[in-house]
Amino acid sequence: MKVNRSSLLSDIAFLGLLVLCNVCVAFTAGDPNRYVENLIFLNLAFFFVVVTYFTTVTAGLILNIVFIFGYGTYILYETVTRGETIGVSTYFWLIMTPVLTVVIWLFTTATRQLQAENDDLQKQKTRLATLDERTDLKNSIAFRKDASVFAGISTRYNIPLTLLVIKVKYWNEIRPLIGDEQLAEAIIDVSKISQASIRTNDALYLLDKEDATWGLLLFTDRDGVKVVMERIKQSLEEFNTRDFAQKYKVDLSLKMGAVQYQADTIDSPIDFIVQAKKQLEYDV
Repeated sequence: MKVNRSSLLSDIAFLGLLVLCNVCVAFTAGDPNRYVENLIFLNLAFFFVVVTYFTTVTAGLILNIVFIFGYGTYILYETVTRGETIGVSTYFWLIMTPVLTVVIWLFTTATRQLQAENDDLQKQKTRLATLDERTDLKNSIAFRKDASVFAGISTRYNIPLTLLVIKVKYWNEIRPLIGDEQLAEAIIDVSKISQASIRTNDALYLLDKEDATWGLLLFTDRDGVKVVMERIKQSLEEFNTRDFAQKYKVDLSLKMGAVQYQADTIDSPIDFIVQAKKQLEYDV
């Protein structure tokens, strides 16, 4: 509702600004005898609008007060010394310049509110998003949420829980060879191989798409993880022989590291990942 109100205010203020600008232009062009004078006032009014848009309404109103005081003093002088009557054009610019300032202030206020709300929504989306946009895989945010739940289940029911981290070897060297468009496809292909090698109650996460790193939460011990690792390696060899060799023109190889959850040695999901990544050093 708040977003709609800001959007409505912005639209109304913008339409009001267009209408007032048309009125000012028509008034300026409608009196040939005072065309130059009206043109000067028109430019002053637009100058106040620009200042208000890029600064604050306070600066715009101060300029308007100075203008009204100066122009009013000039009119009063002309009336007293020359006996000139005060015409419609005099009241027009005294009223129109502050009105334009107020309308542009309403427009900028509503626009900035919309921008702030959009930034908040983008930050909230980034903070709450649990799926990678390009691959639809669970990301590190989802891992942090799920790992705590899985760890609680493991501790409560005494079920072994192991994190298997998978990383593509020489990924930074491979990336320029296969191109940006095929990077996401390669990640999806490796993800499918990993997903096919685990059970339905196990979970796969894309921990780092820039460095092609996955995490698998497995309800099994180290021996069970070794079986999964062998399945993944065999599947990858078959894919390298067939699809990968033709599709990417390079062979993909993986590094794997696993660590079993221990409540007394693993403090958090991040620590879980860090300890599993350390095991990658032993897979050469």
